[in-house]
Amino acid sequence: MNNPEDYNLSIAQAHRAMSLMVERRCPATPQNFELWYNYAVGHNHALNAEVDKAVGNEGVLPQTLANKIYDDNLSPTRNQEEVAQLSSQMNGEMEQVLSSIESALGQTTEYGKSLGSVTQELDGASDQGSLKLIVERLMSSTRDMEENNRLLEDKLHASREQIADLNSNLENARNESRTDQLTGISNRKAFDETIKSMMEEAAAENLDLCLIMGDIDHFKKFNDTYGHQTGDQVLRLVSACMTSVLKGRDFAARYGGEEFAILLPETNLQAANTVGNHVRKTVMSKKLIKKSTGEDLGVVTMSFGAAKLRPGEDAAALIHRADACLYAAKHAGRNQVKCEDDANVNMSIKAA
Repeated sequence: MNNPEDYNLSIAQAHRAMSLMVERRCPATPQNFELWYNYAVGHNHALNAEVDKAVGNEGVLPQTLANKIYDDNLSPTRNQEEVAQLSSQMNGEMEQVLSSIESALGQTTEYGKSLGSVTQELDGASDQGSLKLIVERLMSSTRDMEENNRLLEDKLHASREQIADLNSNLENARNESRTDQLTGISNRKAFDETIKSMMEEAAAENLDLCLIMGDIDHFKKFNDTYGHQTGDQVLRLVSACMTSVLKGRDFAARYGGEEFAILLPETNLQAANTVGNHVRKTVMSKKLIKKSTGEDLGVVTMSFGAAKLRPGEDAAALIHRADACLYAAKHAGRNQVKCEDDANVNMSIKAA
């Protein structure tokens, strides 16, 4: 969103990030800049704590530690790598199960051959001694088969438990990769995946799809006045309100910073406007109390912009129009919802 306040804040944070890189003697690489920019923003408390600990008394962040902190907290592939590793482990376990079953089938075949041989020998047995030897050999083969079956059963039981654990861990890893750690709702990655699938469905079945972009009003003031922890409290409050309001297949995500996105399948623009106002009023109805002091911080307000998917357009175009409507709501005084068909929305937005 081209909000001047957001632009100025991002530039200030970028300057601080570069200053910190100089102070901590970090090479000017894109990865290091991303690390220090996130540190300057302050939303990722785990990252900041690791950096502060790694810097230590000398005030320098060694590159090896910078790389590790980046990989642990920011690397875009860390969740994919975990998913790939778990998938590989599951495939390995399945291969072992198949191998055990194949082995058991081979043993069953041999046992069948043994029974056939015994049948022939029984037909030709002429005395009690020969009959006894045949029976003993048959009993031995049967005991071996029973033991093999027991071992296979144990292996299958253990593998079933192992696969269930791996499947649970795999699902958790996938969910974690699509969840915003601070607020607990879906993240930008999940949004990108969901808007694509919902747009494909809407196009294929000729259904409505609306997108609402929302932004917390004067969020910088909360951070500057009360600190980042209070700002985080505001982000969690907004996310909880969205979760309580949205129903069915409605989808909410933290788009970035203090900006949120809501996807409304099978919903027209008028209904989307109603949903946006419902979320806005729910957020505004909550009393914000600073946890550390019990201080009443007043109410939180939000601005929203809503747009409906047009035939043949891509996700970027839909996001651009919803974002433009959001900026129109900010420009009109905040704490309101603007739709692309509102009479007082700039005509250039409608034509975008």
